[in-house]
Amino acid sequence: MSKAIKFGLIASLVFTFQGCGIYNFTGGNVGTAKTFQVNFFQNYASDSPGSTIEPGLDNTFTLALQDFIQNQTSLDLTNTNGDLIYEGEIVEYRVSPMSATAQQTAAQNRLTIGINVRFYNKTKEDADFEKRFSFFYDYPADALLDSVKNDAFDAIFERILQDIFGASLADW
Repeated sequence: MSKAIKFGLIASLVFTFQGCGIYNFTGGNVGTAKTFQVNFFQNYASDSPGSTIEPGLDNTFTLALQDFIQNQTSLDLTNTNGDLIYEGEIVEYRVSPMSATAQQTAAQNRLTIGINVRFYNKTKEDADFEKRFSFFYDYPADALLDSVKNDAFDAIFERILQDIFGASLADW
């Protein structure tokens, strides 16, 4: 391969990656941010009609968001004065019947979790937002919620965390 072709290939790769800004391989744009903080997400689900409080959900979600951002970016987690700040509250934790049998009983239940998130980007103020994220998990009505709770939390959190990440750091 000639030197001119090698130079052309290298130059095109450099210009391609240079035009993309500061992205990591997971697709998040952290800009000039170096740190992030996740403030404790209080559980106010019982304030919403039909919702109940799930003990420990506030801590579980807060830690899940911290882990997710750490795993998806090169940002350092801090407790104070982060370049990116996530805060909010759990606003919904509801179990609802979803489909009925011929005997007029529930065949399937749905667990729905809703999280209100406020995001502040000290390095890019026009990126700040407040938004509600929610997702659900359907399970058989004859199953106890406690028996499916771990799977439900995994599925619901995965979707909500991806949505939060997309809204806060995937501004292409």
